Amino acid sequence: MSTTPSVAAKRPSTLRGGHLPKWAPWAIAAGSVALGLGISAAAGLHSSIQWALIAAILYVLGTYVIAARVENRRQAKDRVVTSLVWVAFLLAVVPLASLVWSTVKRGVKVFDLYFLTHSMGVVADSETGGGIYHAILGTLEQVGLATLIAAPVGVLTAIYLVEYGRGNLARAVTFFVDVMTGIPSIVAGLFILSLMLMFELEPFGFAGSLALAILMMPVVVRSTEEMLKLVPNELREASLALGVPKWRTILKVVLPTSLGGITTGIMLSIARIAGETAPVLLLVFGSKFINANPFEGAQASLPLYIYQQYGSGEVTAYDRAWAASLTLIAFVMILNLVARGIARWKAPKTGR
Repeated sequence: MSTTPSVAAKRPSTLRGGHLPKWAPWAIAAGSVALGLGISAAAGLHSSIQWALIAAILYVLGTYVIAARVENRRQAKDRVVTSLVWVAFLLAVVPLASLVWSTVKRGVKVFDLYFLTHSMGVVADSETGGGIYHAILGTLEQVGLATLIAAPVGVLTAIYLVEYGRGNLARAVTFFVDVMTGIPSIVAGLFILSLMLMFELEPFGFAGSLALAILMMPVVVRSTEEMLKLVPNELREASLALGVPKWRTILKVVLPTSLGGITTGIMLSIARIAGETAPVLLLVFGSKFINANPFEGAQASLPLYIYQQYGSGEVTAYDRAWAASLTLIAFVMILNLVARGIARWKAPKTGR
């Protein structure tokens, strides 16, 4: 009895094929950068942006061609999409890293303890010395007052929309919150300015806080609303089934469950308004001297200080503007780190 080899043994498996090594993307990237530099040098292109774009295009094309020859077209398409994601990531990160590096490089020239603990006082823009203590104080007071106004109003509005909102009133509130989310900061400043002109008021720090609160409220409403929607309805139903009133269910069950996300949204909204210049320029007016009373007299703030120093056109003022920019970036970074820490601390525990 003769034996014949099976047909399946003769056919090559279509499930197996070549596979690029793990270091292949790095090799393709290095080759793309080298070719991009060579093409830029040959074409006389001196901009780093141009050779970077050429290298990115070569990287995507090279990934597809090599993957298609070694592996298969399906895997090549997958690698191309992955390459596009990495290219988009680098296009977003490189300008941000360049901005941070430029700010740190230029800001450290005059950034020291003296700069942080002294005001401009009688120092002229063309003179050395001076500091940003008055601007830091103004920013903390204005942003703090804006938070005291916007945070409770925003959280209560979100609770109404999620827990009670039905009918035309809820739809109207949602519509106006959406409109306010995209409102330019100058419009909020002009609105408060019109009220100041009606009552014949002089510039003062609290006026800037009111404009910043208008910008902050829709962000707090939207973030809090999304966090409240993530709370499982089973928790509400269990509390109500035990005879607990709805207001107490919201206070004792819903809010503690979503507290981490709500706090994170508030911190991020504070970081969003901390760098606003237009409403502060209209309403606070700026001052070189320390004014700890936000309800009387002109007051400084970090964004306004940066604008005024850079607009003076003096070399020493440029250094102070960059140092103040570095301080503002550090302030926003600290707020983001605090928000992440609170979110991780208050996150629901998983597992046993």
